[in-house]
This record gives sequence, C-alpha cells and structure tokens, in this order.
Amino acid sequence: MNLKTALQMIKPLDPEYLQKAQERIDQLTMPRGSLGRLLEVGRQFAGITKKLKPRILRKRIFTFAADHGVVEEGVSAFPKEVTAQMVFNFINGGAGINVLARHVGAEVTIVDIGIDFEFPQLEGLAARKVARGTRNMAHEPAMSRGEAIQGIEVGIDLACQAAQDGVDIIGTGDMGIGNTTASSAIIAAFSGLPVQDLTSRGTGINDTMLKAKVATIEKALALHKPDPQDPLDILSKVGGYEIAGIAGLVIGAAASGIMVVIDGFISTAGALIAYEMQPVITQYLVAAHESVEKGHKVMLERMRLKPLLNLDLRLGEGTGAALGISLVEAGVKVLAEMHTFAEAGVADKM
Repeated sequence: MNLKTALQMIKPLDPEYLQKAQERIDQLTMPRGSLGRLLEVGRQFAGITKKLKPRILRKRIFTFAADHGVVEEGVSAFPKEVTAQMVFNFINGGAGINVLARHVGAEVTIVDIGIDFEFPQLEGLAARKVARGTRNMAHEPAMSRGEAIQGIEVGIDLACQAAQDGVDIIGTGDMGIGNTTASSAIIAAFSGLPVQDLTSRGTGINDTMLKAKVATIEKALALHKPDPQDPLDILSKVGGYEIAGIAGLVIGAAASGIMVVIDGFISTAGALIAYEMQPVITQYLVAAHESVEKGHKVMLERMRLKPLLNLDLRLGEGTGAALGISLVEAGVKVLAEMHTFAEAGVADKM
C-alpha cells in the first residue's frame, strides 16, 4: 500500500462504539472513574476494534534500526558500529526489548531499514534497507524526498502484514546511534523553539559534546530550512530511516484499524511525522511514557497525547512500548471481564 492510499484510509473512530464502551464502563462494579486511565485506553481500544468485549491475543513490537551520517559531527558517545552490534544482540534475545517483550508476551520484529552493514539472513530480522544510513545533515539533506517516502512505505507494509497476521496491538521501537539528534531536529523544525530547549544528552554525552550537538542541529536547520508545513520535507532533510519507518508503521496501523503504543523520543518523532500528515492518527495512538529527553514532552503536547508512565526511561528499542502494551491490555481486560452491577447482582448507587 502506498502512502497516499494509506492516509486516505484513516478514519476517525466511530463515536457510537465509543459511547457504547463508555456506557459499559459506567455500569462496571466500581465507582465511576476509579480505575482512571486504564479504562480510558480500554475504551479507546474498543472504539478502534468496534468490540465491547475486545481481547488482545497477539502483540508485536517493531524495532526499526538505522544509521545516521550526522554521527560524523561527534554528537554521540558511541560509534555508529554499535547499531549493527545491537541488532545482533536483539536477534540473540539479550537486549532490554527482548526481556520486556517476553515479560508482556509480545513478539519482536527487528527491521533493518537503514543500517550501514550487510547482515546475513537472520530469523527475526526483516531486511528492508532503504540505504546504508542517512547522509550527514550538517552538510546535505539526510535523504531525498523519494527515500523518505520509501522508508515510510516500509512501515506501512509491515503494519498491513501485521494486520493480515491477526496482530491485535502494535508497539514501536528504534535503534540508531545519532537518532536523538535527528529527533531533536524534527521537533525544532516543527515547533520553531530553540534547539537547546529540545536537545538532551542522548547516549550520555558530556557538556562539550552537547554543545556540539546543539550547534550541529542549528547548522542543519539553517542550511536546509525545512518547511514546518511539509512533514516530508522535514523528514528528508533532518530525519532518519528508522523514524520514517515508524511514521509509516503508525500510518499503516491506523489505516488497518490497529492501536499503536509508541515508545519514547525517537518513536514519537516518527509518530509526529505521521500526525502532521493526518491528525486523526492520534485516535489510534497511546503514548507509553514520557522520557527524559527534553523534546519528547513538546512532541507529546503537540499531538495532545498524555503518557501513561513517567519512569525516567531513555533506552528506546521499544522497551517503554512493551510496558505500555501491558497497561493497555490490563484496561482491555477490565472492560471485557469485569461484571456490571446487573451481572453481579450488586446495587448501583442511587
């Protein structure tokens, strides 16, 4: 499915089903509102699936991995080779995302969408490389507009395949040395806020490297002048392939009627690109958490998304999304399995 078609397929949630879900929630054996946001996400899931007693049986987290040419500017504490090395760790089941995905019963698909490394065929690795990393945004656009669209359409295809596989809920994740630089550049381009107010330490860089990171983003924005009214222009000039893939995953999931739980800063950058193309997308999104990256809060506020958790997370990979999926599932189970006052033979309030 191409980008234009997927965007056209995204529809607002049916208010009738949302109302029916709320009516059931109001009849559950508890004081109204006493489970707070758990039932909010349960209601949202019911609205997406058009089921008053929905179930989550199959969960899949996509971790998109790509390299960034901007690491040449010294914006990360780690070399770009770590991206490929971590992918092998993911495949071997030894990373944070593997642990938390097992904990919540989710499948993990690792997507090579732009790593500067040629992998052998590996089980669990989706080989969907657009290019071997972006170009250095400090000197030239990170990618062409066509490459940006190609990256988005990789994500759309993966979401559509997940729908065909019967996946009930999707989580987003990322891996890419240098990708907090791209994410800070994206929100700076959209918001117009000072780069220093949107940029944090990422992998744990020192004060000198942080100043260089801010200066690099400012240089890229001044050089390329990305258009805040054109999400593809921003993505192509200062983005990353994993961010493009996540944007496409969100678009494809919304077009397919699947809820997406987004992880932290980089995942939210991808979701923001999708949102700026089609604001209705937020009705299919749940923000798992608010990370320690300064720009993340600004992104969430721009999309009017309220995070479920604030645990000072900053790992990425989909770790926060795994935790968020567990909370969504809890809300869905309460909606589907808790008795109403009538079912339980309990008197409702007067």
